[in-house]
Amino acid sequence: MEEEIKAEFQKNGFNFVDEGEVLKKCLTFCINYNLKPSDLVSSWEVYYLNRQLDESTVKDDEMDGFMLHLQNEQKEAIIKEEPSLHIYSSKDVDMILNDEDENIAEDILGTPPDNLKLYSDALDSTYKANANGYSSDKPSKLVTPFGRRTEKLVVKFNINNLPNTENGCIEHDDENTEDDIIKRIKTGKKCSLMVHGSGPEPGCRFMYDRTEDRFNALENRIRKHANALVSSGLYEEPTDPTVASQRTLFAVGMICCDGDGHLNDKSVLLQSSVEHSGGQRVRLDLHKLGEFSLFPGQVVGIEGSNPSGHCLIASKLVDQIPLPVDAVVDVHPSMKQALDQEIHSTVVISRPEEISMIIAAGPFTTTDNLYFEPLKELISYAKRKQPQLLILLGPFVDSEHPQIKKGTTDSSFDEIFHLEILRRLQDYVEYMGSEVRAILVPSIRDANHDFVLPQPPFDIQPPDIIHQITSLTNPGTFEANQIKVGCCTVDVLKQLSGEEMSRCSKDGTSNDRM
Repeated sequence: MEEEIKAEFQKNGFNFVDEGEVLKKCLTFCINYNLKPSDLVSSWEVYYLNRQLDESTVKDDEMDGFMLHLQNEQKEAIIKEEPSLHIYSSKDVDMILNDEDENIAEDILGTPPDNLKLYSDALDSTYKANANGYSSDKPSKLVTPFGRRTEKLVVKFNINNLPNTENGCIEHDDENTEDDIIKRIKTGKKCSLMVHGSGPEPGCRFMYDRTEDRFNALENRIRKHANALVSSGLYEEPTDPTVASQRTLFAVGMICCDGDGHLNDKSVLLQSSVEHSGGQRVRLDLHKLGEFSLFPGQVVGIEGSNPSGHCLIASKLVDQIPLPVDAVVDVHPSMKQALDQEIHSTVVISRPEEISMIIAAGPFTTTDNLYFEPLKELISYAKRKQPQLLILLGPFVDSEHPQIKKGTTDSSFDEIFHLEILRRLQDYVEYMGSEVRAILVPSIRDANHDFVLPQPPFDIQPPDIIHQITSLTNPGTFEANQIKVGCCTVDVLKQLSGEEMSRCSKDGTSNDRM
């Protein structure tokens, strides 16, 4: 039969390297998967085209990948006939065995918290020694660059490395601060979770905005800002900045540029509301301001004068909404003391509970493969540390990944997301119990999701775990144990700082521009 296989390959224009080894393995494939030589060569052609191999040569190095391709074809054929079945391969067995080894090394997740803290260092070292688990699609003997890296779970940067002040004593601990926080939360304690949904819903229509709707949205932003400034009691009602007047006036409007380029001293315009100026724009002169930071679309308040009617000379820029006057007025010392005591008692009563969370941002696989090893290692870390919340920010199926970009994957983007992301998270929450929550935030780089901002949440279907795996809009907010968290996978500050125009004070004092 080897001769038939060889003849079939040569008939289709393929040559061999290590012919003997290749033919032996191809013969094994034909026997194991009940294939004819012609079927085997047809499958090789699909594999050859999908992988974009440079030469028409059948090499022994490609046989492991070809075997996975054949296994996937067999799975798909059986699943089409009986969709309820799950086909286990040798790679699934490797993954299960590796997970069991990790569980044994970690002394089972049901260990009490005190023991977990006592043996945390030992577990960290054991994990580093055994952190070579494999994805369900990864050959068990393949060692990737990610698996060969030497610095595993090393802290590169620590923001608030404060001493541990529990129980009234100060302990200087060399462990990660975030690990200490996670350990203080009792295992099995469920946190409250409330998602504040203000964005688009899954499956919504987009790019159908009417010009009138866009105009109204901008107009409402200016009106809300003006009302907030007036409500503070520090500013008068805004007036029309386009009318010539020698008097000092106060106006609220949106910063615009008079051209397509970046803002500069000569190109800044102020667009006021329809209510005050009919939506007209006026040139803004900023030479009297010592320091400022402006970007297109920013809503600001301006104090100044417009003697000619063509240019508003700004003497003061209000770029933030101040506190109301009632909050800062002086009161009698005895009344102030009583108020302070009342506020203090209220804070003590309504003090939010502690919460532990792990936050990670994608991509969750390396650029050389789609094995999602970093995600697997992250989930193993979460199993050991047992946070109440696991927050994952996209991209998950990264459109910038070389294989996704070229379209050389065997599965669709949705299938990759459900198999590599949702299935792993489902296994994680089922293993950890009902107290654990996972939150997903999509990215505009997700190939399996809508390319629009604001972005709707992922449509997560499994009804049995829908309360444990939640997806937010992008951007989105949620509240856990009275702590409000905002999430966004777009670097808004980076984009704004690239478009802004700023002037620093002459005395040289440093200030955060944004």
